[in-house]
Amino acid sequence: MPRKRKLLAQLSAPQSNSTFPPFDALENQNATPGGDSSPKSSKYFTVEKKNSSQLEADFFNQPCISLAKSFLGQILVRKLPDGRELWGRIVETEAYLGGEDEASHSKGGKQTQRNAAMFMKPGTLYVYQIYGIYFCINVSSQGEGAAVLLRSLEPLQGLDAMRELRSASRKGPTKPLKDWQLCNGPSKLCQAFGIDKAFDQRDLTQDTAIWMVPGHELPGEQDVVATTRIGIGNRGEWAQKPLRFYLRGNRFVSVVDKKTEKEMAAAGHFSCT
Repeated sequence: MPRKRKLLAQLSAPQSNSTFPPFDALENQNATPGGDSSPKSSKYFTVEKKNSSQLEADFFNQPCISLAKSFLGQILVRKLPDGRELWGRIVETEAYLGGEDEASHSKGGKQTQRNAAMFMKPGTLYVYQIYGIYFCINVSSQGEGAAVLLRSLEPLQGLDAMRELRSASRKGPTKPLKDWQLCNGPSKLCQAFGIDKAFDQRDLTQDTAIWMVPGHELPGEQDVVATTRIGIGNRGEWAQKPLRFYLRGNRFVSVVDKKTEKEMAAAGHFSCT
């Protein structure tokens, strides 16, 4: 849209004073009591490009449900044309399992120009448009036509730029968005991160404008709620399968399933608060 393109052009202009906190500051927040500021050990943790650690190909090469859960707590990074970075912690995902999944864009194993990214190597972005206006971002996994939808992020860095990008996508006078409103939905996070169809089929392990880094405090099974997906309509049994995953108690999640949380607490998965 014109306002959004104008804003992105403005963001491309050189800026000498960035209000974004440096990466070192985020690293220091996670220092251990003993003074060791290194992140948790992980086979996916490498220190190579883009001035930060990055999740590499092995991380994305997982079955769809496993990847959807593994994304929780990881950090999506978007580098704007002016060099500033937007950071968001992934707090909600949905798994779409490919051919057998009636709610998937690749149901029946049908490959089209639109969904081609779902059949590409794990870690490939699948970006599609809904209602002719909004975008959603997915990441391919193991399995033919399988991909994970990123539903919600917890904004960490670059919140002012996120507000500007969200505002450029909204019509008429609007009130300033609160932090929890910036990325609490798949289309909202795409607006806030300036993600559109141009990002379709990009490789998260190679791209210089978007990638992921490891989260420092990853959730345990007791922190994850598994429930039904949102907005998939009448898809029979697939509408009832627990293929949406979110961090319990996180206020940046788009939709909280209180019934499922109570049932999980009753089954001893976690304490009810």
